[in-house]
Amino acid sequence: MQSVTLPASLDEAVAALEAMPAAVPVAGGTDLMAAVNKGLLRPSGLVGLGRISELRGWHYQDGHALLGAGLTHARMGRPDFAALIPALAASARAAGPPQIRNAGTLGGNIATSAPTGDALPVLAALEAELVVAGPGGVRREVPVSHLLAGREMLSPAELIGFVRVPLLHAPQVFLKATGRTGPGRATASVAIVLDPARRGVRCAVGAIAPMPLRPLEAERWIASLIDWDGERGLAPDALAAFGEYVAAACIPDHAPPADGSEAPPLSPAVLHLRRTVAALARRALGRALS
Repeated sequence: MQSVTLPASLDEAVAALEAMPAAVPVAGGTDLMAAVNKGLLRPSGLVGLGRISELRGWHYQDGHALLGAGLTHARMGRPDFAALIPALAASARAAGPPQIRNAGTLGGNIATSAPTGDALPVLAALEAELVVAGPGGVRREVPVSHLLAGREMLSPAELIGFVRVPLLHAPQVFLKATGRTGPGRATASVAIVLDPARRGVRCAVGAIAPMPLRPLEAERWIASLIDWDGERGLAPDALAAFGEYVAAACIPDHAPPADGSEAPPLSPAVLHLRRTVAALARRALGRALS
C-alpha cells in the first residue's frame, strides 16, 4: 500500500480520489479490510473518510432527512434516530455484533452493495435517493435502486455524500431471518413502509437476490384493502395472503420448459426460503398496521 490520505471535507476527499484514481475510499472498513486481509484486494492507496464531520450527522431538507454517508449503524440505532426513520434504525441495530455496528457506515453498506446489507431493503422501500459528490463541487442525485441495480455507477472520482430519505411520520418495520452464514447475516429480510399520504404500502425483500426486490403488485393489492381513514387493520387471512403474494413474486416457480412439459418443482431449500419470506412479510405488515 503506497499512501493514506485523510481529507477533512467531502470535496477534499473527491479531489484526493481524482488525483489518485487507483485509491480506494474507506470509512468503517468492515468489508474493505476483510477483503484486504484475505488477499482479495491490494489498493495502491486509501482515502480515509473518518475525519469528515459533515458525513457523520444529518439535517432536514424539504420534508426529507439528509443522512451523512458516514453515519454508523450504532449511531442510527439510537432512539433519536429511530424516532425519525424506525425501519432504518431497526436494520442498523440488527447489523451484526457491536464491533461491526460501531465501525460500519450507511454509505459503506450502499457502496459495497452486498446482498445481505441490512440497510438496503429499507432504503429501497423508502425510495431513498443518493447525493453523489463529484469533482469541482458537482452534486448529482441518484435513486438508490438505480445504483443497486447497476443502472448507474459511480465514477472513480465520485463519492456517496448523503442519503435523502422522506420523513413519512408513519409506521415502518424491518425484520430479518438469520442462518449459519455468519454472525447476524440475513438469509432473508423484509422492510415494510406505510405511506398514508399516498395510501400506499411499500415492501422490499433483501438478501435473497443480488439487490432488494420490490413486489409492486402485492403492494398495490394490499394497499387497496386497507381502510386508510379508519383503523387500518387487516384480517389474519389477508395478512397471510400478502405474505404468500410477496414470497411468490420474489421467489417464483420455475418457468415451464419450451417443450411444453411440466416445470420442475422448487427444491426444499428454496421452498423453505419462500416460506421464510412469506412469514417475514406477514409479520412485518401486521406490526406496521398494529
